[in-house]
Order: sequence, then C-alpha cells, then structure tokens
Amino acid sequence: MMASSTPIRTALMAVLTVVAMGAVVSAAPREVKPKAPARSGVVDLVSSESNSVPIPLGIGKSVVVDLPRDVKDVLVADPKIANAVIRSARRAYLIGVKVGQTNVFFFDAHGQQIAGFDIAVKRDLNGLRAALQHVAPDGAIQIEGLGEGVMLSGSVATPTEAQQAFDMATRLVGDEKKVLNSITVRGRDQVMLKVTVAEVQRDVAKQLGVNLSGSLGYGTTVLNFNTDSPFSASGQALSNTAITPGWMNGANSVQATVRAMERAGVIRTLAEPNMTAISGESATFLAGGEFPIVSSVNCQAGVCTPSIEFKKFGVSLNFTPVVLSEGRISLKVITEVSELSTEGALTQANFTIPSLRTRRADTTVEISSGGTLAMAGMIQEQTKQAMNGVPGLMQVPILGTLFKSRDYINRQTELVVLVTPYVVRAVARKDLSRPDDGFADASDPSSALLGRLNRIYGVAGRPPEPRGGWRGTFGFILD
Repeated sequence: MMASSTPIRTALMAVLTVVAMGAVVSAAPREVKPKAPARSGVVDLVSSESNSVPIPLGIGKSVVVDLPRDVKDVLVADPKIANAVIRSARRAYLIGVKVGQTNVFFFDAHGQQIAGFDIAVKRDLNGLRAALQHVAPDGAIQIEGLGEGVMLSGSVATPTEAQQAFDMATRLVGDEKKVLNSITVRGRDQVMLKVTVAEVQRDVAKQLGVNLSGSLGYGTTVLNFNTDSPFSASGQALSNTAITPGWMNGANSVQATVRAMERAGVIRTLAEPNMTAISGESATFLAGGEFPIVSSVNCQAGVCTPSIEFKKFGVSLNFTPVVLSEGRISLKVITEVSELSTEGALTQANFTIPSLRTRRADTTVEISSGGTLAMAGMIQEQTKQAMNGVPGLMQVPILGTLFKSRDYINRQTELVVLVTPYVVRAVARKDLSRPDDGFADASDPSSALLGRLNRIYGVAGRPPEPRGGWRGTFGFILD
C-alpha cells in the first residue's frame, strides 16, 4: 500500500509546484495602460416650436385641450401672454391674457412631452367683423390682427364704405397709426364739375379841383400865393388834362389851374371751366397768368441782381369730389378770382410790385348728381370821398370851390359762382366734337375783296337740324 501511494503523492506535489510558479509569475509587476476618457452624453431636444400646434386666442378667451396621457408637469414660456390651467389629469385650459406670442408644453411622469402649443394672443375681432359686414354687405373686407394693431384688406364698392371701415377699426384700436388700411375700391366713380364764374365790376370816379397861383402887390407890399389841392382818395389825378385861365394887371397876376375828370367803367369776367376727377382725388384749374415779383436783391461789387418769383392770378378752381352713394356727391370747392391792381402796390429799389385784388370762396357741401350749387351774394361796394383845400376859404359857399378839390370814387363788385357736379362715364371718340370742326380758311379773293376770315361748311355725317315752330305755352309770365 505504501509503495503504491508514493507515485501519487509525487504527482500531486508536481502539480502544486506548477500552480505555485504560475501564481508567482502572475503576481509579478507589469505595465498598466491608461484608460480612455468616457464619452459625454448627447443632448436631445425634447420640445420645440417645430412640433408645436399653433393656436390663436383672443384676449380673455380660452380653449379646452384633452391630452392622451396623464399630465405631470406644464411649462408656460411667458405667463403674462397666456396661462395654462389643469383641471384634471388629462384636461387643460389655455387662456389668453395679453397680445403677444408664447409657448406651452405638457410632460408626463417620465419627463416625456405629451403635447406642445404655439399660442398667438390677438385682439378679438369677431364683433368688428360682424359690424363691417353690416356696413358693407356687398363688400369683401378682411380684418386681421397685426401686433398691437389691425390690418384691413379686401375691396368695397364706394370710398365711403372704406372710410367707415377705417373709422371703426381706429375706434377699436384707439390710434389710427396702428390701423393698416389696404382696402381697394372697385370701379371708382369719376365726377365732372361744371363751374360758371361770373363777375361784374362797376367803377365811378369824379374829380374836380382848382389850384391858384399868383402875385398881388400894393405899394411895397407883395403877396405871393400858390395852392395845390391833391386828390387823396385816388392818390393821383385821373387825367393830366387841365384848364388854366389867368388874369394879369401890371405886377398883379392870378392864374388858376382847373382839373376836372369823370370816369365810369364796367368790367365783366366770365369763366366756365369743366373738369373731371376720380372720386376722392383733387383737380385744379387756372385761367389767368403769372406776374413776376422781386423776392430779394443780391448786390456784389456794386452790381445788384434781383431774384424773381412768379405769383398766379386769374380765375382758379380746386375741387375734391367723393361719391357717397348712387347719385350723392360730397364736394369740397375752392374758387378764387384775382386781378392785378395798383392799389397797395409796393415800390422798392426801383421795382414796382403790384397788388392783387382777390375774391375767394371755400365750401364743402353734399349735392346730388346734376344738382347746382350757387355761391352768390358776394357783393362788395366801396365809396371814397375826400376834399382838400385851404382852411377857411374852402368853407366859403360857391367861391370856396376855387380853393379846394373833390375826389369821389364808387366801386361795386358782384361775384356769382355756379357749381354743377355730374357722375360721368367714358364715351366713344366719335361722340365728341372739337372747336375747329367745320373751320376752313377763306380764299384770297374772298378775304381781300369781301373781308372774310374763314368759311364754314356743314359737319360731315351730321344732318341739319329741322326748322319747326314752337308748340305749347311760351313767352313771359307776369304776376
């Protein structure tokens, strides 16, 4: 038994020796390599506007949102713009507070996004939309919120409807600068204005004056006298024509200069301009001219150069029509009649600047198409009378006429303006005529022998007007 156990013990000892040697080898020191740094985590964008649902809200309005999972957390970017109220685990209310934009996100218990909403809080325009529909039932007006203001777009039939829509939006916003009006008017009407300007001026002037000059002597006493009586009402004598009788006896002489003038005149001014303008636009007419005036004088090295400006005068017209409805027109009319005058003229630096006598009328009325507005009653009457002479002597009856002058002026002016607007449409060219239709120059023999300036033929294609008698009642009716 002992002999057989010895080889087994020897084998076990060999195995243990090998194991021990391996342990010693593994326990020996070795080179350790450094570990690589751990990779950082990737940032995940959980919520953003790209996957948000846009929701428009009015101020003080709310919407109800039902969510698919239970809500654990809610995030409102700006609570001053909108607010979110959770009433149950899966139901929330979004409430608009102030005009602006913000975001709302809902999360579950694991931090995962349930839903996201892009909130745009605007003004509540439903009431204004209903009012605009009532004002312009045939129009197509759209209104949208634009920040703190609103924007109007679409089209209407008349400018009045567009103005009413703008006024209503301005009242809602409180400031017309916050209202963007992009409304267009379909088929804007055109208005033709027929104006008649008639003026009559009557002028009566009378001048009578006597200027005495002479010398009277008695012994060693000599009296020299010379009287000059001006015409202060007119500023000057109307005529240079004078009668100069005289008396002479030795050293005594008396000479009288008599100036007498009577003038009566009448001026008639007539203008009938016809103009056409689009509803809401202005048109201007002037029948007259421009006269130069010296605005300033620039002098350098003894040489003076005047600066010239031109002022308009004559019959001018400015009108702005607005078609309110079918056949009704709101009309702003400014008409003026001016002429050059020597009264009040300014003379400076050897330049004479005339004055302007102006009659002007400015009014705004509402009138039907084809109706006539009369701006009459513009009557002016001016009377001037001045007497100049030697004090005391001019008061003597009859003989006092020799020592004084009398200047009398009477002016009367009456101006009438008739305005007739028409809503007009375009016509064909063949329906129009020119002032020179049917005009032809006269032949040389006819012009030289008969004194004719032109010959007139009938207009081609136009039949002659039939000659017929009057029918019915005609003539004058006297009360």
